[in-house]
Amino acid sequence: MGTYAAVVLAGGAARRMGGLDKPALPVGGRPMRDRVLAAVTDATQRVLVGAADAVPAGVRVVREDPPGGGPVAAAAAGLALLDPDITLVALLAADLPLLTRAAIGDLLNHLHQETPDTQPAGGHSAPAALARPGLAPAPPAGGRLAPASPAGSGLAPASARGGLGGELGPDGACFVDGDGRRQSLCGVWRVAALRAAVHRLTVERGGSLSGAPVRALLAGLVVREVAWSGEGPPPWFDCDTDEDVRRAEEWAR
Repeated sequence: MGTYAAVVLAGGAARRMGGLDKPALPVGGRPMRDRVLAAVTDATQRVLVGAADAVPAGVRVVREDPPGGGPVAAAAAGLALLDPDITLVALLAADLPLLTRAAIGDLLNHLHQETPDTQPAGGHSAPAALARPGLAPAPPAGGRLAPASPAGSGLAPASARGGLGGELGPDGACFVDGDGRRQSLCGVWRVAALRAAVHRLTVERGGSLSGAPVRALLAGLVVREVAWSGEGPPPWFDCDTDEDVRRAEEWAR
């Protein structure tokens, strides 16, 4: 799969589940966060962002600033611990109990795929990774390139906004569900692109990332959207309710 790190975000408040420590809830006899960490045992570094009494050996634990500040603040705290030579990171929610190493490998493979050319309006060929919001890049095998910002937003290409799209291919790859909704916290990303996005958003928000939405962090990055085609349940399935946990338990049997 190549060298990559993993940052697992475990600081959510789980309001829909009564404020429980959701990542600690068991699925198939193991806490959800441990199942996520097990899916990335081949990562060079593993960082868990959030409170945890016990974690597997080799996993570093850090808290977001402020504690409970949300997924973007947590992502920034995790990125800050990565070694400088790490270029790729799996950014994962801690409530993905069905995640597997095969799924992470699939995302890494899609991120490394060469980007085909696209034919924007006007007939001039341009790399798909540099497509502006609103253009429809030619989809690569098994995945679709798309800017993270909405069509018609007027945003510049990712390469002009802190991303790396166009130089190294897409800035990230993440799964999409059956309805085409992007599962951004089940993806792999170029560390430099994420760090540039963290810096941009920190400046835009006057120095604080508390409460910032993930979509704001990823705005302008070029993302390869990947539909799960492997065997078994969808690896992006997250547990936001008690019913979700019950469904995950059935799949995990």
